[in-house]
Amino acid sequence: MAINVVVHGVLGKMGQQVLDAVTNERGLQPIGGADIAATAGSIALPDRSGEIPISSSLADVLDGADVVVDFTNAEGAMSVMRTAAARKVNVVVGSTGLTEEHIAEAESLANEHSVGIIVAPNFALGAVLMIHLAKEAARFFDYADLVETHHEAKIDSPSGTALAIARAAVEGKGGPFIAPKSEKELIVGARGAVYDGVSVHSARMPGRVAHHELVFGTLGQTLTIRHDSINRESFMPGVMMAVKEVVNRTGLTVGLDKIMGL
Repeated sequence: MAINVVVHGVLGKMGQQVLDAVTNERGLQPIGGADIAATAGSIALPDRSGEIPISSSLADVLDGADVVVDFTNAEGAMSVMRTAAARKVNVVVGSTGLTEEHIAEAESLANEHSVGIIVAPNFALGAVLMIHLAKEAARFFDYADLVETHHEAKIDSPSGTALAIARAAVEGKGGPFIAPKSEKELIVGARGAVYDGVSVHSARMPGRVAHHELVFGTLGQTLTIRHDSINRESFMPGVMMAVKEVVNRTGLTVGLDKIMGL
């Protein structure tokens, strides 16, 4: 039996990519879309095989849904989780900017309504592996610099993935890295922000999707771990994996690594 999927933020670039992936994924069936910019009506499926209803209100398109996929923002994601969980619909969230308070509420919603919620800072399998490798390698190094580059319209910096990489490195090391301070800082902030000794630098420009490069350093050597998402298709295998898994889970799962077996 197919898993019925509603895409929230369906008119956005990521929403359109998710709708295309769901339409073409065996075992999944798109049944509705929601978007703050939508007017009541319908939207054609990417493969022109039919249409699905669309509304500015998620509640209008939840009948028969098994999973809602959200790629909007933190506020939109929380609204989705509150609405969907109350209707016993599972949720997959790819929106960034969620705080610890948001995560705590998501866990409460999942447990209260006995649904599955999966929240991931990045759905690119390579990026998830990068976080895993950063944790494994960190204990052998004293210094760490992290550079992340995204498109110019990204609302948060650093990226959620960059924070996850930095946290994994610090956890793997078991403490902070050494972050040398310049004796003379000619431009304030030139060394970037610092997370427990990991210097983090965020770049924003058109033509980029998601790029993360972590450089570990110690006496006489460096180790570089880098991941590049060339286009939004890179996130879809992970999203499809999460959609298929969330219907089998109850409670909150944070991070795609939990369903990749890392």
